[in-house]
Amino acid sequence: MHAATVTLDPAFVVGPVRPRTFGSFVEHLGRCVYTGIHDPGHPTADADGFRGDVLDLTRELGVTTVRYPGGNFVSGYRWEDGVGPVDARPTRLDLAWHSSDPNTVGVDEFMRWAAKADVEPMMAVNLGTRGVQEALDLLEYCNVPGGSFWSDRRRANGVEDPYRIRMWCLGNEMDGPWQIGHKTPQEYGRLAAETARAMRMMDPGVELVVCGSSSSDMPTFGEWERVVLTEAYEHVDHVSAHAYYWEEDGDLASFLASAVDMDHFVESVAATADQVRAAGKHTKRINISFDEWNVWYQKRAESKPPSGDDWPVAPVLLEDRYNVADAVVVGNLLVSLLRNTDRVHAASLAQLVNVIAPIMTEPGGRSWRQTTFHPFALTARHAAGEVLRVAVQSPAEETARFGDVPVLDAVATHDPETGDVVLFAVNRSTTRAVDLDVDLRGFPGLRLVEALTLSNPDHTWQATADDATSVVPVVNTSAKVADDRARAELPAVSWSVLRLARA
Repeated sequence: MHAATVTLDPAFVVGPVRPRTFGSFVEHLGRCVYTGIHDPGHPTADADGFRGDVLDLTRELGVTTVRYPGGNFVSGYRWEDGVGPVDARPTRLDLAWHSSDPNTVGVDEFMRWAAKADVEPMMAVNLGTRGVQEALDLLEYCNVPGGSFWSDRRRANGVEDPYRIRMWCLGNEMDGPWQIGHKTPQEYGRLAAETARAMRMMDPGVELVVCGSSSSDMPTFGEWERVVLTEAYEHVDHVSAHAYYWEEDGDLASFLASAVDMDHFVESVAATADQVRAAGKHTKRINISFDEWNVWYQKRAESKPPSGDDWPVAPVLLEDRYNVADAVVVGNLLVSLLRNTDRVHAASLAQLVNVIAPIMTEPGGRSWRQTTFHPFALTARHAAGEVLRVAVQSPAEETARFGDVPVLDAVATHDPETGDVVLFAVNRSTTRAVDLDVDLRGFPGLRLVEALTLSNPDHTWQATADDATSVVPVVNTSAKVADDRARAELPAVSWSVLRLARA
């Protein structure tokens, strides 16, 4: 067994726990929208066709924001197709995922769903096949009270009050050659700056996210951010980051250390943004919207879109079934996002339902929680107040991709109002448990009131609709506290949350 120590101190504040860290993502891709959030024939469907069971699970997951409508999809999307009478809306070909979209769900439907789910919408505009004017039209439709063409169209469509959407993404992954309308950083930076400038002329209160790199492995990573931000720095608030991780060729050790790459991604983007800030003599600071992140097995068959003459509606795409190790990695990535709360001001787990998602559904049938549901829901529920940087003493194990990596990774939150402290800890060892010693001298009087661990002796175990509750974390009875120290035994390949409160 490994031995590790974590020291907590109220002075080690990184920044606030940001509610937007617990965002998600709904794209017109596969079964995310159709038979995911929207399934009019389902027994729980409401008058708008939205599944009540999915709405319940979304609230339980603790989602705060939802990015919409893409993703790669947005780079060919004509938003006007999705407003007005449903029976008059055209069916369009989606080149990104080789599918058809009947436009049954559009802006107004999504905004009704967001209100029911109690989430903040994060809207993306098409800067792939479209540009400044179309972005302004959508902004006018959503945010202007009335008295203009598009705002009056919204009112005619039955929505009297403006949506007042605050967060807007200026396109999606424009660094990627796979993207419809892919651009060089110079081309995109100029277009993003022009679009942002015009959008602020219409609504000065919008928050704008400019496209950063879609992966830290991209050959343009770093240089893309530098060029784009040089063009757009004064006109935007955040730069995006996207990252997906998966176990490759049986290398579980490297997979479990994926948060090392996320930390590097954040550090590198923040450093580049600060360099542009210094060079341009700007006063404000650009922060990061990590608005796509997850485990995604991109080489699996279900990640390959259809081809040929078949353009199906809502095909089965990217429907990864997650195991315990995947959930542990998701929990560790949340640790990374919290640890970097000083620079990561928003994040979106991609995606919400069916498509690389924590929630799965059967068309017209059951819904269930994947293994990845649990670390997200528990972190969203328990993280409150301030994020604390913890001092970790841990042995390391070798990985093929990242070299020697500490087996224990952790972050903590402290709620000054209640005094509660929550420690989120990951045992990244593939074979050995960790005897964790938590030094609580900085928080005298706290006791361990709850210790939950997500683990399974078979880390390849997956949830199904029949047994989806059997991986729910259980009380870790080996945890105890004495003499200003808490002790817990963390199994190999596990994610844990330890909640401490005053006696």
